[in-house]
Amino acid sequence: MMLQYGKEPTLTGRIVKNVLLCAFGLLMIYPLIWLFFGSFKTNSDLFGSLGLIPEHFVWDSYGKGWTGTGQYTYATFFANTLLLVAPTVVFTVLSSAIVAYGFARFSFPLKNQLFALMISTLMLPQAVIIIPRYLIFRDLDWLDSYLPFVVPAIFACYPFFIFMLVQFFRGLPRELDESAVVDGCNPFTILVRILLPLCKPALFSAAIFQFIWTWNDFFNSLIFINSVKKYTVSLALRMTIDSTGGTVAWNQIMAMSVLAILPPVLIFFMFQRYFVEGIATTGIKG
Repeated sequence: MMLQYGKEPTLTGRIVKNVLLCAFGLLMIYPLIWLFFGSFKTNSDLFGSLGLIPEHFVWDSYGKGWTGTGQYTYATFFANTLLLVAPTVVFTVLSSAIVAYGFARFSFPLKNQLFALMISTLMLPQAVIIIPRYLIFRDLDWLDSYLPFVVPAIFACYPFFIFMLVQFFRGLPRELDESAVVDGCNPFTILVRILLPLCKPALFSAAIFQFIWTWNDFFNSLIFINSVKKYTVSLALRMTIDSTGGTVAWNQIMAMSVLAILPPVLIFFMFQRYFVEGIATTGIKG
């Protein structure tokens, strides 16, 4: 006799569940919807009405907002952001995968102690390490460049991603490595040809996280980047607000904010399947 742990939900139950999920999803994305419609409103509509649809549409907010402050357009700022984010994401994923592979598959002196030390750095708040980092990068003459973001990514200075990938590597059976060794593969070949393809969900999850965090980063960019021509989008939005004399054209600020959040949103939905799978399987051990 087979045990039945639960009944198949009825049609009414499925409808209620879907309605609740849609209502909750709409509640979560409502601020983004308001931001989009706010980019077509005048200041009087923004501050004088709670309605979602503008009473008078302003169609030139995106065009005027794109010109920025006049010296540099947002094309420069988006290019700068991509120039900072792309190598940071790529190097973060590669370096974190290599270090995680070492912790997950090899035995070496002080392995547990080093792993515990690496995990302990997650508990350091940003306010504690920002001054030492600034002094180090100043002495290295890396200020006002993207090196403070790219070089730490090359040397696997993001313990969160290392820990996440270690958990995923531990979930892969060691028999795969042993079979590859019998076939004549070395550790590097095992990593590149066997383990990394199986780790695609975790790698995509790490890449999406790092892309979103670095793209939206304001504080570190403000500390390490000084030249306007090297500003990222987050700094450009703040500069546009500060440099506006008199009345701030908030519809232009919102228009550029809409464009600024589009890349992370598109990246997330394009690779959502890998992201969900990676998060769901990272903590599973074989």
